[in-house]
Amino acid sequence: MPALPFRLTPSGAPTRVRSAAAVAPWAGAVLAALLLLAGCATPPPASDPDALAEFKETNDPLEPTNRVLYAINSGLDTVILKPAAQAYRFAVPEPVRNGVHNILVNLATPVTLGNDVLQAKPRRAGDTLMRFAINTTAGVVGFFDVADKLGYPAHDSDFGMTLAMWGLPEGPFLFLPILGPSDPRDAAGFAVNMAMDPFTWVGQGTAVSALNWSKTALFALDSRERVLDAIDQIQKTALDPYATFRSLYRQHRESQIADAKADNRATIPVWFPQPAQKDR
Repeated sequence: MPALPFRLTPSGAPTRVRSAAAVAPWAGAVLAALLLLAGCATPPPASDPDALAEFKETNDPLEPTNRVLYAINSGLDTVILKPAAQAYRFAVPEPVRNGVHNILVNLATPVTLGNDVLQAKPRRAGDTLMRFAINTTAGVVGFFDVADKLGYPAHDSDFGMTLAMWGLPEGPFLFLPILGPSDPRDAAGFAVNMAMDPFTWVGQGTAVSALNWSKTALFALDSRERVLDAIDQIQKTALDPYATFRSLYRQHRESQIADAKADNRATIPVWFPQPAQKDR
């Protein structure tokens, strides 16, 4: 599997900090692979309504292609990413790994904040801004998540979620090269997230390139290390790991979107003096 077979919560893995440098070279490869491997699953006949209903509910018409890409990604993970993540876990103490994770989340603040604003969620945007201010200063550029202890927990926010908030349907399931589980809405959202990331367009030269690739390597190690045990368990126990990852991905995305939609807190925090209510 790739680094993230399914997106986790902020406390689990920094899914919103995928570096543009990590995937920009693969953008054309993603489209080319989908065109070259565009095998489609054949829908069951109308005479079998139960099977047809299940096919529609699965919403994976490109399943033959997706399974090929899943197998390729699994092979790459087995020989490259998983051993590197295991070495990272062995060599780096857990407190340091947690600090690296926190820094990566902090670096993703511009993308998170931009999507909070686009989703018309002022309190979530305020929490994101406060997290950045607190963790960048008191948290030593984000190594320590001080903001969480002060009542500003992390939350997920990306352009795929923004499109969902605007009413765009997810479309069929996709398993993309390098990126893993996705759908047309999230694939388009990921491209916009890349454009929103300041690391995509700020600065040039050897130092900036080195910083980008360092961030990419740290992200890959951090995100893969955090799901080592979960992926191993699924691959050992699931009858069909591909279908399990597909289901987990969708469930988690639905949960993220539902949480964002339900967060309708007032702009004024509860601890701030509230305006007096006029009698009606």
